[in-house]
Amino acid sequence: MAEAKKNEKDDKKTEKQEDKKEADKPSELKKNKRDVVVHPIVLLGVVDHYNRVAKGTTKRVVGTLLGEVSDYDLHITNCFAVPFEEDPRDPQVWFLDHNYHEQMFAMFKKVNQKERIVGWYSTGPKIKPSDLSIHELYRRYCPEPVLVVMDVQPKDLELPMEAYYSVQEQTADEVFKRTFLHVPSTVGAFEAEEVGVEHLLRDIKNASASTLAVRVGDKIGALKGLAMRLKEISQYLRDVVNGKLPTNQEIIYQLQEIFNLMPDQDSEELVRSLATETNDMMLALYLGSMLRSTVALHNLINNKMKNKKLKEKGTDGKDKKSEDAKDKKGDDAKKDGEGDDKGKDKSK
Repeated sequence: MAEAKKNEKDDKKTEKQEDKKEADKPSELKKNKRDVVVHPIVLLGVVDHYNRVAKGTTKRVVGTLLGEVSDYDLHITNCFAVPFEEDPRDPQVWFLDHNYHEQMFAMFKKVNQKERIVGWYSTGPKIKPSDLSIHELYRRYCPEPVLVVMDVQPKDLELPMEAYYSVQEQTADEVFKRTFLHVPSTVGAFEAEEVGVEHLLRDIKNASASTLAVRVGDKIGALKGLAMRLKEISQYLRDVVNGKLPTNQEIIYQLQEIFNLMPDQDSEELVRSLATETNDMMLALYLGSMLRSTVALHNLINNKMKNKKLKEKGTDGKDKKSEDAKDKKGDDAKKDGEGDDKGKDKSK
């Protein structure tokens, strides 16, 4: 009996360990996949490719991504377009010119030896059924290619891209099938690229806008993005509660960590510190407005005093000129009178 109980306990332990391993599989897969950093020249290249080939249509464009691994992240630093066609009726029928792709990569390799093929891009704007087969084609040139789905339509609050790796997933019929796994993606640039991007943005930014207006606009955009993310989290949790979506333990753990990092708004110390900081800020704003009004009044008084002095100088100058004119007239009259007296004396 004791041995049977021990065996049952061992079986339960092994089952728990297997469950933990299965639950940790997605997190392990994500840890093995590198985060994607897309550089500005790639975004410009994709938009240029779309505008030249498929602007105003429902088609999408496909191209190859080049890059390198730096600081444990995958940096996508360059790209080039590849001829691509697909049947709109049957998404499984498509054509990609891999000969053109190989020739272009050979030429790019002559320019920069560090850049290698890291994946491909598509202007989806979402994943399509034929993407897995295209991804398998790129696995010939790269063991773990990355798919970057670009959204060429302008958006103010979201990044126009999503990055995916392909992983194997076991199905019910014991056949391994690949599926896409989402990985974090950001926009980054080297120092030289930042200078070029700032030069290009000069024509886009409003030069007449002040720095304060730009900062306020940036904060408003950030708050709108935060509100959108909170709505997405709320919608996801509502769908999980209603049974529309399965429970993902990793997402729940991350949300719990976010809630744990949030400050306790009911604590008296936090309320007091926030009130003190707000009062200090309002006091600084009040003092600043008082100083500005005082300086404005001081400048107004100085301006009035200057104008008054200028007027006084102008009236004094006019009076002096009139007096000088009168003196000149008197001197001329005296001279004329003296001349007349001399003429009379001579006649006598």
